[in-house]
Amino acid sequence: MATTLARSADVDELSRQLRLRGVGDLIDASELSRALYSSDASLYRVVPLAVVQPRSSDQVAAVLDATRAIGVGVTTRGAGTSCAGNAVGSGVILDLSRHLNKIISIDPEERTAVVEPGVVQASLQAAAAEYGLRFGPDPSTHNRCTIGGMIGNNACGPRALGYGRTSDNIVALTLITGAGERLSVGGTPTSPGTPGSAARSALDRTVRAGLGVIRTEFGRFGRQVSGYSLEHLLPERGGNVARFLAGTEGTLGVITQATVRLVADPPYKIMIVLGYPTMADAADAAPAILPHSPTACEGIDRRIVDVVARRRGTAALPSLPRGDGWMLVELVGDDPASLRSRADRLLAEAGALDGFVISDAAQAQALWKIREDGAGLAGISLSRPAYPGWEDAAVPPDRLGSYLRSFDALLREHDLHGLPYGHFGDGCVHVRIDFPLTEPGGRARYRAFVEQAAVLVAGYGGSMSGEHGDGRARSALLPAMYSAAALKLFGQVKAAFDPDNLLNPGVLVDPQPVDADLRATGLVGRTSPFAEAVHRCSGVGKCLADTTAGLGVMCPSYQATREEKDSTRGRARVLQEMINGDLVQLGWRSPAVHDALDLCLSCKGCARDCPTGIDMAAYKSEVLDRSFRGRLRPRSHYALGWLPRWGRLITRRPGLAAAVNLSTQTLGIRRIVRWVAGVDQRRSLPKFARTAARDRVRLQAADGAPVVVWVDSFSDCFPGTGVEAAVKVLTSAGYAPTFLERPACCGLTWISTGQRAGARRQLRAALEVLHPHVAAGTPVIGLEPSCLAVWRSDARELLPDDPRVADVAAGVLTLAELLGRTDGWSPPDLRGVEVVAQPHCHHAAVLGWQADADLLSATGATVTTLGGCCGLAGNFGVERGHYEVSVKIAEHDLLPAVAARPEAVVLADGFSCRTQLAELANRPAITLAELLAGHSPPRTAALEPTPQE
Repeated sequence: MATTLARSADVDELSRQLRLRGVGDLIDASELSRALYSSDASLYRVVPLAVVQPRSSDQVAAVLDATRAIGVGVTTRGAGTSCAGNAVGSGVILDLSRHLNKIISIDPEERTAVVEPGVVQASLQAAAAEYGLRFGPDPSTHNRCTIGGMIGNNACGPRALGYGRTSDNIVALTLITGAGERLSVGGTPTSPGTPGSAARSALDRTVRAGLGVIRTEFGRFGRQVSGYSLEHLLPERGGNVARFLAGTEGTLGVITQATVRLVADPPYKIMIVLGYPTMADAADAAPAILPHSPTACEGIDRRIVDVVARRRGTAALPSLPRGDGWMLVELVGDDPASLRSRADRLLAEAGALDGFVISDAAQAQALWKIREDGAGLAGISLSRPAYPGWEDAAVPPDRLGSYLRSFDALLREHDLHGLPYGHFGDGCVHVRIDFPLTEPGGRARYRAFVEQAAVLVAGYGGSMSGEHGDGRARSALLPAMYSAAALKLFGQVKAAFDPDNLLNPGVLVDPQPVDADLRATGLVGRTSPFAEAVHRCSGVGKCLADTTAGLGVMCPSYQATREEKDSTRGRARVLQEMINGDLVQLGWRSPAVHDALDLCLSCKGCARDCPTGIDMAAYKSEVLDRSFRGRLRPRSHYALGWLPRWGRLITRRPGLAAAVNLSTQTLGIRRIVRWVAGVDQRRSLPKFARTAARDRVRLQAADGAPVVVWVDSFSDCFPGTGVEAAVKVLTSAGYAPTFLERPACCGLTWISTGQRAGARRQLRAALEVLHPHVAAGTPVIGLEPSCLAVWRSDARELLPDDPRVADVAAGVLTLAELLGRTDGWSPPDLRGVEVVAQPHCHHAAVLGWQADADLLSATGATVTTLGGCCGLAGNFGVERGHYEVSVKIAEHDLLPAVAARPEAVVLADGFSCRTQLAELANRPAITLAELLAGHSPPRTAALEPTPQE
């Protein structure tokens, strides 16, 4: 209680100081916001006092002035993807990504860009590409990490061999020091920086006094990132303060603007894949690769390749050379013939067991994807969860093979396991290790290992960090690498810029112990399946990236709002804090928890796209189930959550559908119905079919193999010709289709509204109907992707002890899956037909779209397949409070795509997708069965726009 009162007093005083400076509206000290920012992508959990998102550099200065007045620390944050704990702190989190994210200018002649710190690296790349330029460093988080964060860590990425570290690409910086001084520093003698600067003067004195130490201990090899990079300040290197500030991890100043160097990207690339007996053998060969001037030289081994095969399927793996360790080498150039000649020479001189040249960009990208997803996959692929903490050590490249052998021996000594991979041309190795942090004694075992690992890497002349920075994970280990004299220099530099130690305190200078504030140790003695599941989130933030152009789905709500609480990571953090119980109070019923989950569409995009396998739809379902258990639920849970029940009731009673449809289309009554159902007043209400589809579609006697058409609740109870078309296509393919003898509901709407006991009842009843058919070997075709996906995902979790679930999951197929394995069937010729395909989220994320993509390709149609979500997502988009976000999600991909192709056939198997298109675009969409059967789109949309009331 005393701690809570003290924190409240601190917040009150901070708020007062901010108000005095005209920025009182910036502070957010809510339980929700503090939970969201309590962790980054590291091992550490530090609950902040408050979060501030400034909109200008003047507001940054005002916030720093206010915090300095009351002695509160400030930790600057970009995308929050720090693996070392650089972006967590107990004071104010200064989030620069939300508003300070503008590209101010690009000068193609000077090849520079001026940017604010919150600019995402991929956004800068896209803007620079218009001039044939790029920003060189490209870490694996390039599609969400910020330039400011890259400067803070001195990020590198796999192509540092060709383009250098971030520090090598800095021209000038504008920053505010911990003492409040506004400072401009340039990288050339003609732009020396702010005249009369107290910080610069103190820095110059420190450097002059420490020249001997700096010359002997700093800048020994390219990936010496740990500590302050004082070598840039040497007079023989030009005294480049801008480059020195890269890698200072927000401990000296807050960057408000950066001028960065851009480079021309050669037009041709080629990959050489080399196989060796082991990863260490591959590392031994790395020095022989470097004279060939590669832009990238990456190492992986059998361990991570096997993980990808298990997680993604063997189809995700392109061919690899013989061996158990591989190097992926990239060469670039202006002439393809010369490039191929260089590749052949490298292949001949690499000393590999086997190898080959890859010129196909798609195949090369598949290999890079293994490398890019390595961190996330490594975290969930061992018998225990694997963590960062010792994840990016580096040694001189000519010593890397020996270091790897010693490192493997150290892992065995400590009975630990890891999946290494890394930048072998730079001597940098990434690894996630299964530290037993949730077990008694795990904290001590972690500390013992990293302390010995620090001694090991220092013994090879290496650096504890090769690109992620030291943060809380390695700052306390710096004495293993640097002399007391060097560490004294760090303190003097810190004092020159931040004399009160308010900027990112606990990092680099006067560090916290490496085992302080470990997040996972809070689970010791109180783990549960739910707790373990939500703690799988590593915080790497792939959910922040816009991946829809590559057919990604995750995370549609974040793309609409750009708020951390609406990201998969943000929700996971809040759920982790709910489990912890110190910050987020009231457990399952916590307002912070429900606020974070409110805009989750339950799209299941994260279940596929998140490298750690987070399934937020399942977590939301469980939270709703537990929080409303034995309590009155929201009205929409009864109206929309029980929609299949109401549909069966209405369509089975003669004349009832007509009466219901009349009432829901009548002004006044319609408004009352929407209110009762918890539906937004701007939404149309669906019309029920006058007769259930299983009654209105006649089955003709046919010879052929038996197949059962599972007419789900949506296909059965609402108008449409999808069932009839499916019967026609199956009959023409040589099957004898029949319907299930009685309805079978998958319980999806019960699941999405958190009524899990009801969902189990629906599933058990459906198993009684479906299982006899699949047990007899008769294929069952599902028409609604979201219903079919239940059997391959949620049903296993809801009925884990029922062996029939696995049989049904394997035996219920999509139409494309069945037709793809049907001998002698060929699709219709659709050459000249343009198709815009919107895969249902559950189709893309759970079932997989490949069978449909292959079938559509075989038709000869011109197909544009969309990523992302339609925005309706079952009950989500029609519920009160969700309309604006639902529309904004549709505007991200779906609506622009159909508007740009007015003559195209719109293909959408999902009932939700067709409903959203009809209502927001007045655009009819058809199912795959209708496309194949030759059905034309209906003349009017299934749902007509609501008249203005």
